[in-house]
Amino acid sequence: MKSNKNRPRQAIALNYDGQSAPTLSAKGDAELAEAILAIAREHQVPIYENGELVKLLARLELGDAIPEALYRTMAEIIAFAWYLKGKSPAPRPGNQALLAGPSNLPVDPAAEQHH
Repeated sequence: MKSNKNRPRQAIALNYDGQSAPTLSAKGDAELAEAILAIAREHQVPIYENGELVKLLARLELGDAIPEALYRTMAEIIAFAWYLKGKSPAPRPGNQALLAGPSNLPVDPAAEQHH
């Protein structure tokens, strides 16, 4: 019998258009979680593993925007995913597009206004 120790028990997928907060586009447990991950891999979508964050986001309904309290965390994850794919968001007037520093990762400036 195979151990399920390394298999995720939950998975979520987010949709982000670069204009508004990311929204929950899929969520599932067990086999559905595996299917979500398989589709992500098939389409070369970066996968970020964080059980606590998945538990929080799995409480949302499909189509719901992520809570404002998670904007900064999600901005960092999205920025890192874009960095891994060699992408960056298009600069918008009035918004700072890049984080100053050696890594030059893109950030969500709106998240900074809430601190």
